[in-house]
Amino acid sequence: MIRKLLRRVFGKADPARVEGKCRIIPFEAHGVSRDGISHAARRVAEGLHAAGYKAFVVGGAVRDMLLGRHPKDFDMATNATPEEVRRVFRRSRIIGRRFRLVHVMFGEEVVETSTFRRLIEAEDAQTDEHGRLLRDNEFGDQEQDAARRDFAANALYYDPVSQEIYDYHDGYADIRANTLRMIGDPEVRYREDPVRMLRAVRLSAKLGMKLDAATAAPIAAMKELLGNVPQARLLDEMLKLLMSGHAEECVKKLRAMELHHGLLPMLDVILEQPQGEKFVMLALQNTDQRIGEEKSVTPAFLFAALLWHEVLAAWKAHQDAGERPVAALHAAMDEVLERQRAQLAIPRRYDAIMKEMWLLQPRFEQRGGQRPLRLLSQPRFRAAYDFLLLRCESGEVDGEIGLWWDEFQDASDERRAAMLLPDEAAPKNRRRRKKPDAKPQPEAVAQMVLPIE
Repeated sequence: MIRKLLRRVFGKADPARVEGKCRIIPFEAHGVSRDGISHAARRVAEGLHAAGYKAFVVGGAVRDMLLGRHPKDFDMATNATPEEVRRVFRRSRIIGRRFRLVHVMFGEEVVETSTFRRLIEAEDAQTDEHGRLLRDNEFGDQEQDAARRDFAANALYYDPVSQEIYDYHDGYADIRANTLRMIGDPEVRYREDPVRMLRAVRLSAKLGMKLDAATAAPIAAMKELLGNVPQARLLDEMLKLLMSGHAEECVKKLRAMELHHGLLPMLDVILEQPQGEKFVMLALQNTDQRIGEEKSVTPAFLFAALLWHEVLAAWKAHQDAGERPVAALHAAMDEVLERQRAQLAIPRRYDAIMKEMWLLQPRFEQRGGQRPLRLLSQPRFRAAYDFLLLRCESGEVDGEIGLWWDEFQDASDERRAAMLLPDEAAPKNRRRRKKPDAKPQPEAVAQMVLPIE
């Protein structure tokens, strides 16, 4: 009776226990079962525990499970060094130069296992003139490892053996409040790594969490720091953003914060196209939809969409200069890719895919003779067809072309034959190939041989 009265007056007692700066939340409070963790991640945790080490599922996986999402992978953090992890698991390998990680393999699944890292104090940190950290890769303990993570919601540690969550920065409360909050002073953390500003926007859009006011406030004043980040790293973060399944919302938030105009070249390409913005936004919507339906997506398709209207403009310029259409298109593609490579750092491995999709676009307008059947047999037909549908939806080409191809590719042979248009592109006065002279018959050959006297 007294306990009930006290709970009614003072509220329900906190089920978590406190050890130093860490709140340890039991399974009864959070409800995240070890059954939701992959078999391989459980095996890694159990193996390290059996060897006398600590091991936790860490970061985004814990956050996603608390939000009712299924994590795409399960990273582990441990107090064992990479060499010690390697000795515990026979099928494992140490990777990395700046900071060594261990990939532990169980079947086809790979569990990335990292050793706790130490938070570098300001007086010991190696930074550039803008405050960006140049070296941050020293082993430490779990508390230090939690302090060096970016957002409190990402600094949670889940023990698959005890099913407890270790929380050093009230990340569990942030998740329940649907808030994304930076650990430490946001200005200092953004100076250490300006890419955290992009991560804040991406995670906020992806998770549907609101940015904490103190976390969002410095971004407008500090966005110029993105100019000090290597282009390759910016491209990597922008790709994560565009392939997050919430690209359209991310781009809207980046635009609201004015994180373009030279700061993010890829965002400039998206937002500063008078003719192509509608087309690009449709491509982002299409990518978000495909990711939501768990269909395959490729960065090459997005790159092709981002640069298409630049290719169109260059293609027209080359044709106006007197070049033939196909040669002009090849020249336009090479010109645009070369110009944008220095700005966007697009990997060359995507060039061939992008060019194939672009080169197939004019062929969709050729619907006579054997051309449509030959186009259907092209390896990139499906991607190019999806690209065509975006062009139709944006109003760039007649929607009737997309409808024709939608029917033609699934039609019977008889229906396809009826759908083919007159082959106006075929030469009317085609020169006949000269037939080779007929081979002489054996009798004729015999007559041609003179007898030997």
